[in-house]
Amino acid sequence: MLGVNSINQYVTEKSKKNLAKLIAMFGLSFILLSYSIESLPMSTAYAVWTGIGASGGAILGIIFYKEPKDPKRLFFIGLILFAAVGLKLIS
Repeated sequence: MLGVNSINQYVTEKSKKNLAKLIAMFGLSFILLSYSIESLPMSTAYAVWTGIGASGGAILGIIFYKEPKDPKRLFFIGLILFAAVGLKLIS
C-alpha cells in the first residue's frame, strides 16, 4: 500500500526524495513478503500480499486522493480482503 502511494507521490512530484521513498517502500514490502513465505505456501502468501496491496491502494486512494466511494467498489474491495483473510485461515 505504501509502495503504491509512493508511486503516486513520485508521479505527482518527481524528486530524489520521492524516488528514494518509492524504492524503500517496495523494498520493505518485498522483505515482508519473504518473511510471510517462511510460514505460508508461496502462492497463498503472494495472493494475500497482492490482495492487501490492491485493496489498501484503493482505500488510500479513496481517503487521500478523493477517488470514488461507490458502494459497489467498496463491496468488491471488501471481497478482496475477505478472500485474503480466508486464504490465510485455511493455509
